[in-house]
Amino acid sequence: MADILTRVFRTFTSPADLKTDLTVSPPPTTCSSLLVGDHSVSRSVLLLTAVTAASQMGMKVMFFTQTQIQSLPLSLQNCVPSLSPETLKKIKFSYPRTLEDLLQQMASLHEPTNTSPTPPSLIIVDRLDSFLCGVRGGSHSGFHPGEQSSAAHLSALLCDTAAFLTQVLEQRSSTSGPCRVIASFQSEADTGQAGGEPPASDPILDVLDRYFQVRCTLDQDTGHEPASAGLQQVWHIYLSGRGITEAARTKDCEDRPGEAHEWQLLIFPNGLMEFKLV
Repeated sequence: MADILTRVFRTFTSPADLKTDLTVSPPPTTCSSLLVGDHSVSRSVLLLTAVTAASQMGMKVMFFTQTQIQSLPLSLQNCVPSLSPETLKKIKFSYPRTLEDLLQQMASLHEPTNTSPTPPSLIIVDRLDSFLCGVRGGSHSGFHPGEQSSAAHLSALLCDTAAFLTQVLEQRSSTSGPCRVIASFQSEADTGQAGGEPPASDPILDVLDRYFQVRCTLDQDTGHEPASAGLQQVWHIYLSGRGITEAARTKDCEDRPGEAHEWQLLIFPNGLMEFKLV
């Protein structure tokens, strides 16, 4: 189960759903999640995840992104109005410019200087596509086998790093383990498939799905609901992948609200984000 993401969804659930039983399930031994969809929305969700993990779960977070963050976005400030300096210190931002830079910085997490006194227990990578495909005016056209190989190389290193850091955390009897990985990716194909179905024409996304256990697909609702409800945007969120199906096999067949695999993200004009069970 995508325990960190669902923790975020539950934390910022809309008031109408507060009475719903949303107990958090025990975390799995490992979990890697891929957030697929619009860059701006996925980045806001990643930042909200980093802050939630640091403030509520006491986790040390490593956040990789090409775009420097000068200040927290308005949406995050409205969702979490009072952030302590101690919380922000648990989040380390790193700004690799190229895929080679990202690979080098990721590999450096194996070094003792980065595992002492406490290694990160959450690794976040913003916009994998920008590292794998470069900036092409918003287009991913022109894929070639080398980019698929790079996707596999980077994904394997992410999984290996998470496994290594999980061992370090276990050796130190840390309560914040295991180490999780969450990354975002915007596909060339339309990510808004009905029911969260993955697009069929993106070879890089096909490669990523082999490594990431859970797919979290963002699908914008283009109907009339946002304007009529005083909202700016409404997004559907679908959780899928082998991490979801494997977790389902270990649970009762009874469908329980607290384990829903579909949510809505409500974005208000002031940037406030709320999540709603579907």
